[in-house]
Amino acid sequence: MHWTQVYDPFGHWWLSTLVAALPIIVLFGLLAGLKVKPHWCAIAGASTAVLVAIIFFKMPLALAAMSFGYGVAFGLLKIAWIVLAAVYLYDISVETGQFEIMKESVAGITADRRLLVLLVDFCFGAFIEGAAGFGAPVAIAGAFMIGLGFRPFHAAALNLIANTAPVAWGAIGTPVHTLAAVTALPESDLNAMIGRILPFTAVIVPFWLVRSMVSWSETFEVLPAILVVGISFAVTQFLWSNYVDSNLVDIMGGVVSMVATVAFLKFWKPKRIWRFD
Repeated sequence: MHWTQVYDPFGHWWLSTLVAALPIIVLFGLLAGLKVKPHWCAIAGASTAVLVAIIFFKMPLALAAMSFGYGVAFGLLKIAWIVLAAVYLYDISVETGQFEIMKESVAGITADRRLLVLLVDFCFGAFIEGAAGFGAPVAIAGAFMIGLGFRPFHAAALNLIANTAPVAWGAIGTPVHTLAAVTALPESDLNAMIGRILPFTAVIVPFWLVRSMVSWSETFEVLPAILVVGISFAVTQFLWSNYVDSNLVDIMGGVVSMVATVAFLKFWKPKRIWRFD
């Protein structure tokens, strides 16, 4: 079945953009504004997307139905399955007590809260993003941080900041796979170009992460550790995306930056340990 999409059906880009954004507006309006249960919000958003495609963009009904079915299958098999497995492993680690052991191990590396943010939110968070994606670092690493003495809102905010650098390769590279499928461009080329852009962000984010928690002077006190975290992650991100694949970019970046930072902290310590007052 052949159908050519008209990107500006109303002849005014702003109106066409507004109509195309209706599914997102409905989804977040119900979720954040009216506090409707998430599964009903998802159904309403998906239904709105189908209606907008058929009514305003003149998509054939049969093609809209097939596209909807493909989207559901893609979401269940390539996205939900990854999240389900990640949550399952997390629950196992909690029930067996391994999660507590991990927290104690990290706390034993350093008592400085600035360095803990780098290790847990950035390094460990990048690993979780690469393995699960879709907000899992905020939930899992956030719980980790709360166990280390951070306030819940503070832990969530810091994890959201940290989750900017690795998000392009979240859930075993799902964003890159999806981009390649939608654009029909070679995945290796897309992966390489993303890997040449984001390393700069990976160097900046650790600095921004610490600065959002403490003052400028207190941030510069741990600048060597910030550079080790950012550069090790950025270099791994660049090399893996350009010369290996898109699946393990975040996982390897998180592992390498974690190992590099822990090794660095064996030989270097900040002049003073920063804790919450």
